[in-house]
Amino acid sequence: MLVLMLVAMLVAATTLQPCLLASARQLCRTHMVRTGKVFHVRQQIQGDQLYFSSMTSHLIKHPCKKNIALYLGRRLFFTRDNFRSSLLPLSIPTSMKAGLPEVTSAHIAGSVLLLVVSRKVYIYNYEANYWNTSIGIEHPVSHVSGDNCCYSGHPFCVDISNSVFAYLHGDQISQTNIYFSNNGGFRYQKFAYEKQAELVGSLGGIFYFHSLSQVGLLLIDQGKARFSYSEHPLNFSFGLPFDYNGTLNILITPGQKGILIFWFERSLLLSRNSGQLVYPLQVKEGPHTLLSSISEANVTIYSVAANEYELAVLTQENNLYYGSLGILSSSLIKFTGQNIWSQEAALMFTDVGRVEILVPLSDPVFPAFDFEKCPINIQEILMDPQLQVDVCKVELLQGEFDNKMYTIDMNSELELTALMIPRPGMSLVPLAMVSNPHSLGLQAVIYEDGYTYDGNTRHRLNISLRQQHHWGRADPNFTSSIKRPTGSTITLDIANKEISCVDLKPLTALISVGCDQEKKIVIQNEISACYNGILDPVGLQDNYSYVIEREAYDPNFQGQKASEDLVVHYHYEKLGCPHLVYYNTPWKPVVELWREGKFQEVIQAEFVLLEVNGLFTYTYSLTANTALCRSQPQNWTTIMSDAGDKGLFSWNRENYVSCHDPDNEAPLMWPDVPYQILGGPTANKVIFEQRNGIYIFYISIVDPYYSYCHLETTFSVYVYGAFPLSVIPTAVIIIPLVVMLLSVWLVYAIPKLLHTEKGLRFKSFWAHLCRRCRKACFRGGN
Repeated sequence: MLVLMLVAMLVAATTLQPCLLASARQLCRTHMVRTGKVFHVRQQIQGDQLYFSSMTSHLIKHPCKKNIALYLGRRLFFTRDNFRSSLLPLSIPTSMKAGLPEVTSAHIAGSVLLLVVSRKVYIYNYEANYWNTSIGIEHPVSHVSGDNCCYSGHPFCVDISNSVFAYLHGDQISQTNIYFSNNGGFRYQKFAYEKQAELVGSLGGIFYFHSLSQVGLLLIDQGKARFSYSEHPLNFSFGLPFDYNGTLNILITPGQKGILIFWFERSLLLSRNSGQLVYPLQVKEGPHTLLSSISEANVTIYSVAANEYELAVLTQENNLYYGSLGILSSSLIKFTGQNIWSQEAALMFTDVGRVEILVPLSDPVFPAFDFEKCPINIQEILMDPQLQVDVCKVELLQGEFDNKMYTIDMNSELELTALMIPRPGMSLVPLAMVSNPHSLGLQAVIYEDGYTYDGNTRHRLNISLRQQHHWGRADPNFTSSIKRPTGSTITLDIANKEISCVDLKPLTALISVGCDQEKKIVIQNEISACYNGILDPVGLQDNYSYVIEREAYDPNFQGQKASEDLVVHYHYEKLGCPHLVYYNTPWKPVVELWREGKFQEVIQAEFVLLEVNGLFTYTYSLTANTALCRSQPQNWTTIMSDAGDKGLFSWNRENYVSCHDPDNEAPLMWPDVPYQILGGPTANKVIFEQRNGIYIFYISIVDPYYSYCHLETTFSVYVYGAFPLSVIPTAVIIIPLVVMLLSVWLVYAIPKLLHTEKGLRFKSFWAHLCRRCRKACFRGGN
């Protein structure tokens, strides 16, 4: 009996040993950062020491500048070296008169830190080390929201980083004041959200979802929340409602992929599509689902951190949950171990698969605080067989496009390539996901081919990206206005990838669907006025000027004669030698598209011309009627009147409306007016009046479906071959001419007439008359 008892105890001990080891596993080894004290010996806290209003600690990391972070707790700490040195608590200067130094929200925008202190927005420029107050906010606000783009050289990326909202959380949405800044939070203006007055509920947040090219407004009503969106087609419906219990913190993950994390102490929710669908995260144990959501675990969430691909959760029960933000599904796995939670602990990612728990510690001697760090290696923990984590089925996934930015202009296509190597015997499904299908109609198509190298099967993935609108694969009502530039993110990953694939991160690239800055237009100039010797290129470069007579131009571009002649100085460096055009021949410029110094094509799209000095001695070969317009076409007069102070040359792709568009409701009231649009479906041309001289034209491509760029330039034309107009009155010329022609006719006609019967009688009459005259004269003489 005793032997049986000993055997049973031995078996039980053997069975429990792995569990005891798993529960006693040390997740991390703590160490203290106490460097830099010597620099703070004589420093004291200047101004009012800031503190965070929440009961939990938060940590905000700059997604682009990895060493910059802000800790928010009972004190605030701002670091530029990732907390590798001791720090003084952050304080606001007393001169700012911030009042109660309570911080309710913070955001790092580029090189500035935005803080909401006592319902006002303050700016701390950490590079120049000065404070300022935001301008334009006239009502109390509690929160700021924004995003950061890490490709700072591109205008689209700069716009993302500079876009910031300020608002009052919990205010009634129908009457709340929302402010927007496009310069990084320095100056705000009121934001007009369409149909805001009709919305019901309180404001849970407003965000610029750049991955969706939408502004999203979170509405809270009777324990439910849902998003309202600003642009077609999402503005016709709401996102699906989800439970809103408590005040949710909303974390936008880096990378513009549209992934949002909603959390408070009893709830953790995730959205992959900018709030259109929000759902809880499952908790797994091995390959099986343990809990449908973390709220079923009966834990208290204290801190949440995320990077582009991963999520980590710290609870007051000393648990750490980890999950990967996969392309199709996401779940959490639970780690237990030592006491890792404290009242001031905060969680952050320091690298892919590297999590750190940070706790500030006061010093009785120095005013600067030290930091206790507990670094956690996720990959090492997942290798524990007790966790029953499946081995990653992928050995390699790489592509040159990862962490880069590309531009797709209208009618353009982008080709990306990647390499995937699965583990021997494994079958994988690669997926390319576009974060912004609604606004762009952007579609990614993968063409896969495989080959064997060193005994391993390798898969080359070719990804083609193009707007579905130009592939003919999208319903026009599905996408937003194709004319509007937008952005997106392309992500290549493996479907249902194992959580153990920590180091095998998805491949991501930011796509700007907009203007390709390398494009420009050039006017073809095969025959110039210099080539034919009409103008001298040397003379044109030597401060050449010419005179436009006052009868031929109008400085107000209304077709009225000017009061005086105009002297124009010719800019040869910009215009070169003028194109040579014969005045009596209908003419249209040949417009070429160039990119990076290389010819692309001859542009057939619609464009407009305007003589920059106001010359109006030209017209067009077509009228609105002969151009087959269905509605009244635009012209320079109407465009300039609508432009106001925006400038004369304001006719472009954004305000152009085709008279052939069936949706254009402007009636055709004046069918005989000149049709001023060239190119496109018509054969319209320019007709010059009888005047020789130089014309300098501004040209603008107005076709909204050709390119997102404002393609425009100036060029010169020399019109020749016109006879100069006479300054002598017409009557003075015509009367002598008629007399001369009559005399010539008589000289020719009278001799011929004398040989006819009538002519003989005419001669006889004049001969008889002459004889009688001589006789009478003779008698009178006697």
